[in-house]
Amino acid sequence: MAGKNKKFFCKECGYESIGWLGKCPGCGSFNSLVEAPDEEQEKKGPAKANTSSPSLKASSYSWTNSEATLKLSECGKEVYKRHSTGLKELDELFGGGITDGSVTLVAGEPGIGKSTLLLKLADQYDSGDGEVLYVSGEESPTQIKMRAVRLKVRKDLLICAHTKFETIAGEISDRHPSLVIIDSIQTLYSENVSGTPGSVTQAREVTSGLVRMAKENNISMILVGHITKEGSIAGPKILEHMVDTVLDFEGDSSGGYRILRVIKNRFGRSGELAFFEMQNSGLVPVPNTSALLISGRPLNAAGSVLTSAIEGSSAIPIEIQALVTDSCYPNPQRMTYGPDRMRTNMIIAVCEKNFRLGLSDKDIFVNVISGLKISDPATDLALACAIISSVKDLPVKANTLILGEIGLSGEIRPVANIMKRIIEASALGVTNVVLPGSMAKDIEKNKDNYSGFGLEFIFADNIHEAVDIVFA
Repeated sequence: MAGKNKKFFCKECGYESIGWLGKCPGCGSFNSLVEAPDEEQEKKGPAKANTSSPSLKASSYSWTNSEATLKLSECGKEVYKRHSTGLKELDELFGGGITDGSVTLVAGEPGIGKSTLLLKLADQYDSGDGEVLYVSGEESPTQIKMRAVRLKVRKDLLICAHTKFETIAGEISDRHPSLVIIDSIQTLYSENVSGTPGSVTQAREVTSGLVRMAKENNISMILVGHITKEGSIAGPKILEHMVDTVLDFEGDSSGGYRILRVIKNRFGRSGELAFFEMQNSGLVPVPNTSALLISGRPLNAAGSVLTSAIEGSSAIPIEIQALVTDSCYPNPQRMTYGPDRMRTNMIIAVCEKNFRLGLSDKDIFVNVISGLKISDPATDLALACAIISSVKDLPVKANTLILGEIGLSGEIRPVANIMKRIIEASALGVTNVVLPGSMAKDIEKNKDNYSGFGLEFIFADNIHEAVDIVFA
């Protein structure tokens, strides 16, 4: 009888295969597929499992203690207590502070400032009578002390440099800290689970054990997660589903500014952003992010356009730059840094269809200043104007904010949250606003609300009208 096919998992992205592959089809990593533990052996469990381990005391199928089935009207209101991080910007990301019993996953490139930010958070965290436990599987206590001295940390933190889950769980049970920081989750392993540290099975089971402890003991936890070369969080996607909050660092680790984005938040709003600047004293919040994003913007420069994107509950003025040049490659390049690449290709196709720009043999580079990733469709028209401006080498009308979503036939569709966008942009010297023609009635109806900004509203129904306006 032929043996059963063995299963393999990619320890970088969690891709599953019935056979070993040298290159993962999911993320493209080499030699990243590892053999998954045998299912029958997993059911039997290890021969000498430590049944006293804190990870095995909780239910294997639930992270809460509630076993009753209730009607919605019978469910009581649970009051969550929040603790301040000491940084106003971070508190807003968490929805007002870190909630008791919550588990947060923080991800970012190496050297972008994850450990630096969390060490500063641990120092300023409102822990009450409890302590803060900092668990590091990547640095020794001496290294942590050196960074703490540089960051001028005053709180006497508990430092644990273990990677064995059972040992860490024992420390958490004995000391019952107010906050636990795990740096990083990929370095931890359990002796009751087969596989190397960082493997799919180990990461899933260790995270599951930490989540159970956080929920049962009402302890807040922050987990640091590695990312793959594509920028996604390493390990199985289930880790992001298990935790309550996911924070992701954006921006270049070699630059001076960092962007922290909330991808998921069960206790607040997702999509919120916070900007930080890396200084000798650590990451410092940037007070005026709107001015930061468009500071140094060239005036009357071809390919530079000002627009506004909604991120979370805020409207952020941004500068989109495009460069179109003759290609020296058989296949012209289409490079984007900030906008979605597929949507950018769609905008390029619409521009080519309507204006016959001859882009088939041109390299096109699109960039959002400061490295901010945007997905707001209201920036479509600005992106198209930036590309056309670069092709024709004509600057757009000065101090003009361009808003509008572009359809495949070239029509311009309305955008939401116009008041938020105008309030932020007017403070930066904007005098003209290009909007979809379908919004003219709404603007006229609420003209009293917009009269105080001193703006001239210009409306366009399609991309041809918009181009005639912005290049007039």
